[in-house]
Amino acid sequence: MNIFNLGGAGLGGQDSGQATAAATCSRKGCRQDAGWQLLWNNPRIHTPERRKVWLACNEHREWLEDYLQTRGLWKETVPFTGDPAVNEAR
Repeated sequence: MNIFNLGGAGLGGQDSGQATAAATCSRKGCRQDAGWQLLWNNPRIHTPERRKVWLACNEHREWLEDYLQTRGLWKETVPFTGDPAVNEAR
């Protein structure tokens, strides 16, 4: 599943295509471009193979990892390349 192309046909008969906005950091208030994907899941509500994704800039990567690790939710951190085929969560 790829969140960047779920839209199908857009409004007015136009194809939605790929998202045009830059992917930004998930830290509240941050508008920096994402450089990392933090993969996580909540074992109380998700199956073990499910991965949720937060995006992080270089400045907030460590903070977001610590937030998830403290709660036992973090699984791994991988680079974010901007290519949806590469970035698709498992």
